[in-house]
Amino acid sequence: MRFCRQCDTNGVMDNKDTIIAEQQATIAKLTKTVETLLKRIQVLEDEVARLKKNSNNSSKPPSSDIVKPKTKVRRRTVKKRKRGGQPGHKKHMRKPFTTDEIDNFIEYELRKKDLVGLIALDDWHIVQQVTLPEKLYVVTEHRARKYLDPKTGKIIIASLPDEIQKGGLLGGDITAMTAFMKGGCHMSFSTVQQFFKEVMRLKVSRGMLNKATQKVSASLKPAYQQLADSLPNESYLGIDETGHKNNSEKYWTWCFQKPEYTLFHIDKSRGSKVLFDLLGQEYEGIIGCDFWGAYRKFARLSDAVVQYCMAHLIREIRFLAEHTNKKLKRWGCKLLDWIRKLFKTLHRSDELTETGFARRMKQIKRGFLIKMRRPPDHKLAKKLARRFKGKAAETYFRFLTDPNVEPTNNGTEREIRYTVIDRRITQGTRGDAGMRWCERIWTTIATCKKQERNVFEFIHKSLLSHWTDKNYPLFL
Repeated sequence: MRFCRQCDTNGVMDNKDTIIAEQQATIAKLTKTVETLLKRIQVLEDEVARLKKNSNNSSKPPSSDIVKPKTKVRRRTVKKRKRGGQPGHKKHMRKPFTTDEIDNFIEYELRKKDLVGLIALDDWHIVQQVTLPEKLYVVTEHRARKYLDPKTGKIIIASLPDEIQKGGLLGGDITAMTAFMKGGCHMSFSTVQQFFKEVMRLKVSRGMLNKATQKVSASLKPAYQQLADSLPNESYLGIDETGHKNNSEKYWTWCFQKPEYTLFHIDKSRGSKVLFDLLGQEYEGIIGCDFWGAYRKFARLSDAVVQYCMAHLIREIRFLAEHTNKKLKRWGCKLLDWIRKLFKTLHRSDELTETGFARRMKQIKRGFLIKMRRPPDHKLAKKLARRFKGKAAETYFRFLTDPNVEPTNNGTEREIRYTVIDRRITQGTRGDAGMRWCERIWTTIATCKKQERNVFEFIHKSLLSHWTDKNYPLFL
């Protein structure tokens, strides 16, 4: 059979419109599929990045890390040294008690039959040992005589000292010790009760222990209030907040700190209302904080200026530098390089002249901002870059021109760590009285530590002052 090329060509030409229409439909279908898959890939990449968030590349706490990254073990080329004191290092010994600090002296000598041929020296081998007394508490019965008024028939009782009348069963020192164990040692009332029973051999109810802490809470109020009243006048404050549970409801523990003191405040709100209530609308100081919206709103509506935490910024950039998107990862790594240069120069400030240091910092800042303001086409990059538009960039670099401003808010985060530990152990509070107790005892412990004051002594003095209504110890 003879094949006709002309006929075949004509047949194809006749069906070309149909073929083109089918191909266009296929292309449109494939294009739609590709767009759907690209969106799905982007969602999955974001989800993978979110799951990779940990305490190193975000503000999440270390306890939230599901799997800790394996640390690289460096091979030591030198011989591993032994534990304890090292050869050539000065030995540290505890200073012995002085004669005035020793309560009892016991001398040991050889028996007569072992003394043959020996001469007794006026020198002793000394071992000082600290022990507990057989009974750890003293019971004092305070008697107030009663008198009868024959004319009225009324009974008149002699007055007791205020500290005895208001103290009740537990004296000032034991009440202060109870508060110290509860607030300073993260002990529950049940644990404190067990200590009294097993160690002190004194049975005390949990209700009695709770009353003791509330007495201390009331005694610490003047010192706490003094710090709260001083906040609006401070030129610089580091501020942070963390969660708090009160009767299973979500509250927030706010921390305000500076080198001289630390103040904690528990509030239902995490918003700017707390800042306006404690600092006031006219606050003109500098606050070191993270990028939480409450601080941005407070800075916008008040006269305050901010120094956003560089440590938080580094964690956010590190998250981008570990992203699966190559352009985003490359951009994040470049930003981290500039920040490394910044802090390396900052730590070498003593080695540079004032002019040289300022010039070098200006160059690094300019290079960082140029890179930051040219983000890749990704929503995470553009969102971060928006923070550094125009003069807004100064909110991260204020520490370069003000030596009293810290580049990070790590000091406040360290202060707030104590409350997080206490929250996990005690599981929060059950009412307003408990929250006020936590605020005051946390503030007392943190501030006494900064001022190198004895926490127990401060609590004891505050308690006695509260019972006698005079000479309250203060922090400022």
